[in-house]
Amino acid sequence: MNTILSRLDQELEARKKQDPDSSYVASLYDKGLEKILKKIAEESLETAMAAKDGDNQHLVYEIADLWFHTLILLSYQGLSSNEVLNELERRFGVSGHTEKAQRQSTD
Repeated sequence: MNTILSRLDQELEARKKQDPDSSYVASLYDKGLEKILKKIAEESLETAMAAKDGDNQHLVYEIADLWFHTLILLSYQGLSSNEVLNELERRFGVSGHTEKAQRQSTD
């Protein structure tokens, strides 16, 4: 599964060099952080609505859109999915309550 994320990371990085008129991702990079964040907000709402409707196929479709746009954000910020996977690995086996308390004590 990690392979698809690595492939997406590579493709998103390559899109930074493409013409915004010929690539949707390049156009988002060109429009900047505000546009990317608006797309994530839009996709988050569509995901929530699909979940509420109870249509699992539509929910999966919307979550794919949401994940894709968060990957665009990571790439835009010079990060990759690997950093998120490492963070999830760090949290594995740790109670959510404990993890949250640890974050609050370092803030």
